[in-house]
Amino acid sequence: MKRNNPFSFYVSLWLLFTAVILQAVESAKGKYAHMLFNELFEDYSNALRPVEDTDKVLNVTLQITLSQIKDMDERNQILSAYLWIRQSWYDAYLKWDKDKYDGLDSIRIPSSLVWRPDIVLYNKADDDFSEPVNTNVVLRYDGKITWDAPAITKSSCVVDVSYFPFDSQQCNLTFGSWTYNGNQVDIINSLDSGDLSDFIEDVEWEIHGMPAVKNVITYGCCSEPYPDVTFTLILKRKSSFYIFNLLLPCILISFLAPLGFYLPADSGEKVSLGVTVLLALTVFQLMVAEIMPPSENVPLIGKYYIATMTMITASTALTIIIMNLHHCGSEAKPVPQWARVVILDYMSKIFFVYDVGENCTSPKREKEEERKLEGYDECQRKHKEVKSHLSNRNDDCGLKEKPNGNLDKSYAVHGENVRETVNCCSCYKMLIKNIEYIANCIRDHKANRAKGIEWKKVAKVMDRFFMWIFFIMVFFMSVLIIGKAA
Repeated sequence: MKRNNPFSFYVSLWLLFTAVILQAVESAKGKYAHMLFNELFEDYSNALRPVEDTDKVLNVTLQITLSQIKDMDERNQILSAYLWIRQSWYDAYLKWDKDKYDGLDSIRIPSSLVWRPDIVLYNKADDDFSEPVNTNVVLRYDGKITWDAPAITKSSCVVDVSYFPFDSQQCNLTFGSWTYNGNQVDIINSLDSGDLSDFIEDVEWEIHGMPAVKNVITYGCCSEPYPDVTFTLILKRKSSFYIFNLLLPCILISFLAPLGFYLPADSGEKVSLGVTVLLALTVFQLMVAEIMPPSENVPLIGKYYIATMTMITASTALTIIIMNLHHCGSEAKPVPQWARVVILDYMSKIFFVYDVGENCTSPKREKEEERKLEGYDECQRKHKEVKSHLSNRNDDCGLKEKPNGNLDKSYAVHGENVRETVNCCSCYKMLIKNIEYIANCIRDHKANRAKGIEWKKVAKVMDRFFMWIFFIMVFFMSVLIIGKAA
């Protein structure tokens, strides 16, 4: 069996001795702390200002640290923030000689035991008027008291949503004494701005600064000055969420609206498309209205929605008028001469509008049209030959019949044949009348059909014209809102 190392034994003994000494020191410090506490607060009162001379001003140093933005309620104009509030002042009755208490330079005691300045948030918008958090204060031997207290504040903030969702906001946090005037308690800024070193990044807002300004105000009720410190929180909204969820859908729907003019009139869906787009934009408008406060300042995106809805309403009304032109039939008046010149001759070429039913031309379609025209000419030629033959037969019948209705003697021998010939001529006359009647009906039908086709072409040209007009309007409105936001 090996013997223990003497060096290890001495090290262990030294560590044990050190631990005992430290425990004794801590016990001694705890003993001195209790003694100090009893002596300091034996005759101390936290009801009065801790100054030796009542005419002397007590200076309170204020420092605000912004930890987190919990919520920005634009509709109710309330900012909820998580703050760390540090206040420090000197208490003339809480001093001691640290050498007398074994070098004890500071103690931590409940804040309710010492006098505290009644500094409150002036623009508080919370229903809860509870007392501040009763955290400990740090009391130094020279009488300096430092009080760090966390607070969740709800302050009123005037929200300007004119450029929503590309807006910036400035919210004020004003701190001051509620009962003490500037001749009794004076507030001093610890820093020129709020402390943002421990700020937790927010998903919706960017912090661009928190400058602090001291103000001295004299109210109408009192002649004494009342100082306060105002921290201005400068916020910039992160607009990506609203761009992808509110702005881009509106732009896409806006570009869809002019395509209602390109939709064929016979489909019966032109007005339905306009009404559907209008309802979709109304839903988005209601979503924005639920977020924004009911103020006179209409947000930028709201103006865009209103302009787009007005445009779609106008396009739907124009679509109804153009559909009436499209369905003008044979009973309608002919197309006016100015409309023939302006719309059918010039505008149809500018907007590449072909005849109704001809959206494009191809060699195959042209050949089919040529064959139809050749067949129509052949039919017309045969019709003329038949008509000429019937006219000749009618003339022959006229030659065989005398003016007084009696037949020529040369045909008397063949009486029966002559009667058959006369009956045949009467049938030819009736057939010619029927053919002429049918030809007149077809001619009138073609004229009426041509009149309807002209009105349909007028409607088609007007559709293309308004389609490009509204496309240009939507494009310029989109560029305008983006440029104004930038």
